[in-house]
Amino acid sequence: MAAGFKTAEPLEYHRSFLKENCRPDGRELGEFRPTTLNISSISTADGSAMVKIGNTTVICGIKAELTMPPSDAPNKGYIVPNVDLPPLCSSKFRPGPPGEQAQAASQFIADVIESSDLINMEELCIEKAKLCWVLYCDIMCLDYDGNLLDACIIVLLAALKNAQLPEVTINKETDLAEVDIQKKRHLKINRHPVGSSFAVFDDSIIIVDPTAEEESLSTALMTVVTDEEDRLCAVHKPGGTSLSGEKLQHCINRAITRNKEISKLVDKVTGSMKTTK
Repeated sequence: MAAGFKTAEPLEYHRSFLKENCRPDGRELGEFRPTTLNISSISTADGSAMVKIGNTTVICGIKAELTMPPSDAPNKGYIVPNVDLPPLCSSKFRPGPPGEQAQAASQFIADVIESSDLINMEELCIEKAKLCWVLYCDIMCLDYDGNLLDACIIVLLAALKNAQLPEVTINKETDLAEVDIQKKRHLKINRHPVGSSFAVFDDSIIIVDPTAEEESLSTALMTVVTDEEDRLCAVHKPGGTSLSGEKLQHCINRAITRNKEISKLVDKVTGSMKTTK
């Protein structure tokens, strides 16, 4: 009976739970799904990680390449994030070039990297106007069940903390780069940006960490990114229901708490890997 009700009237089915301040999967409105994290998941990458938020599973691999610094920032390297949503992660995605959601996610991640001061890009420069590192961060969703952006930010942060770059010098005689793969260093991470995503039901009820079904039934979606010093790095809200200042502040407060939980998880996992090496 319940399964038939859910199929025929999915919105009413969810409303029946929300009236009781709970959700179909048993969570409270402000409760995130269990989050697990692994690093060094891809042996061929310079840094990698995999995160699961409920069923949503995302993996990130980082490849570092040497290139010329951009002309408008000759003393900096750069990071190129790319989010991939292949058909294997959900039937809603199709083969071919990146869809609108994947492109929007890639741009959002790029904006977070810049606005949060995640890494000092000058540290990626080897010689001004001559040589720098570019970090290609490929983020692929393996299983899509909502809340993609939170998972992407966590997996990127963990992969960057896991990444190691070899020592590079420029030979003064030949003017060529010499790479010493025996000497590697970890990247210096300035900030720990963490995202918290919210869905709005019936223009008034706010839930955190929405599943794919909850996302499809909501009247608005929003992601709030904060760092470990409780600073607001980004707010992403692509249209939908407007929120009052009070409700927005409630979401920011929840995001600050979430940041502490995830920063602790990331530090624990990356710290344990360094200890075992």
